[in-house]
Amino acid sequence: MRAARHTRAAMDLVSSFVASFHPRSLRPMLRANYARELTSWAFMPVMLTGINAGAMGVILKKTFSGVPGTTEAGLALAVGTIGAATAVGNLTSTVWANIACGRAKVRLIVLLMIACSICVGMIAFTPASNFGAWMMAGLVLIGWIFWSGVITIRAAVWRANYPSGDRTGIAGRLASVQAVISATSVLVLAEILDAFASESAWGSQALNSMQISWIKAEDVDEFAFRIIFPTLAVFGLIGALVYARVRLRGQSRLARIERTSTSGRGALGNPFTAFVVLKRDPAYRRYIICQFIFGAGNLLMMPILALVLDERFNASYLESLLVTAIIPPVLMPLAIPMWARLLGRMHVIEYRAIHSWLFVVAALCFLFGTLTLQYWLVVTGSVVLGIAWGGGVLAWNLGHQHFAPPEEDAQYMSVHVVLTGVRGIIAPYLGVTLYELLRPGGLEAWVFGVAAVITGIGSLGFVILKRREGTRGAPHSEPAPKTD
Repeated sequence: MRAARHTRAAMDLVSSFVASFHPRSLRPMLRANYARELTSWAFMPVMLTGINAGAMGVILKKTFSGVPGTTEAGLALAVGTIGAATAVGNLTSTVWANIACGRAKVRLIVLLMIACSICVGMIAFTPASNFGAWMMAGLVLIGWIFWSGVITIRAAVWRANYPSGDRTGIAGRLASVQAVISATSVLVLAEILDAFASESAWGSQALNSMQISWIKAEDVDEFAFRIIFPTLAVFGLIGALVYARVRLRGQSRLARIERTSTSGRGALGNPFTAFVVLKRDPAYRRYIICQFIFGAGNLLMMPILALVLDERFNASYLESLLVTAIIPPVLMPLAIPMWARLLGRMHVIEYRAIHSWLFVVAALCFLFGTLTLQYWLVVTGSVVLGIAWGGGVLAWNLGHQHFAPPEEDAQYMSVHVVLTGVRGIIAPYLGVTLYELLRPGGLEAWVFGVAAVITGIGSLGFVILKRREGTRGAPHSEPAPKTD
């Protein structure tokens, strides 16, 4: 009887959770646009698998290893380029904000979605050569530049369409949908790629048995590429068509105001002009320095994971992608409520002094897992990383607002975005360079040790700042939603 009650309670909990995503859970005036966005976001994450840095770094390394004309060092640099793609996108966000100013935003978002989908589809045409490896890395990079525009402009659509009381909840639901569908897509992709990874795999054997004349036996493992990435692109195109039905409330009035207003345009057009806030606000400057060091150590790890999983563990696509692109995004939305409650009670410096140490733990798990060739330790590190990401996405969006006056929010955020982009470009290349320097001596696992030290220095900086500043909970302005 008690078991039946527990089962019924669990089912009720799941039902209420699922029902919270239904448009009927919102006020009538919000339902139509939310339903269109929710439908669009059921398709877009599938396409985004094709520019997912965690997934594509693994795919590039495993696909092009041993291909004539490629070298291990060259492939490591290509993986580093994929790792830096998100950062390059961050650096272009202010450019997209300037382009969108005074223009039809939904139409521009749709065009950028289509452009990103085309980049994903073109991966199917990458040849099995060194050029093909760099072509794949370049398409991921360009795709991220387009997608950065979607993220940047979408925030303006949300501000116009959803009142502040509903906006954070809607953003959280869409982020959860994206995380679940993204992880599911990567899982399916891994299974398909493993099925064609060798002549003995079941997919390759089935394809050979069909005796399709236009597929040569030696090219059977490339067949998946010719099918998978155009399919991902089709999902993106469908999502773009659905998003085209979203209506921007007060579009004409908003465009008029943007064309005539000059406030904030300097920071958008040239974000470096906003760096004056670092001179004027020493507390924010100290926070940003710690954030830069801490974030660099964190970003250094991801490309190295793709390399060690292939070279040290000889992991399958599924085993590799589970660590880099499935576990972390699934755990991230589950961890966000816990971190949100913590951040709501304290200043971001105090919050970072607690939260940032999880990244050190993750790096140490990766280090000892690689040294001992214990895959379960690497998986444990991935779990810790996913929980840490949940708290990181909140601090990334809200941290600057604990320092910025409301009228200078754009300038403070602009500094934050640019420096995120700078460290995101430097860290992956630093990581793969260290990896290549240490690999001849069999010491490449210690790159994770370097990441742990750098991240630990940044985390210790937050602890010192907490004691120095004596900060406690501080009000901040309303966040601009960012889920990617």
